[in-house]
Amino acid sequence: MLKTPLGRFRAVALAEGLSFVVLLFIAMPLKYAAEMPLAVRFTGMAHGLLFVLYLFALMEVAIALRWSFGRVAVAFGASLVPFGNFLLDAKLRKDTQ
Repeated sequence: MLKTPLGRFRAVALAEGLSFVVLLFIAMPLKYAAEMPLAVRFTGMAHGLLFVLYLFALMEVAIALRWSFGRVAVAFGASLVPFGNFLLDAKLRKDTQ
């Protein structure tokens, strides 16, 4: 999976999507309900790093596969919506089969 630009993008997208879901639905409630701000600090830091990696992987796959601006915009938008990366991955998997 990590040998192609698309495979690397899908792997980073899944990790970034998972970190976003953990940040929103686990770390944030822990911060405000259980007064554990470190959960957001560490999860947020990991998510930030994965988001930057996502942008680099998106740039790599867009250049390698000559994605249109619209497709790149949809992939970027998917990273901003909870569970968006998982939906994008399902579409990419379906398109490559």
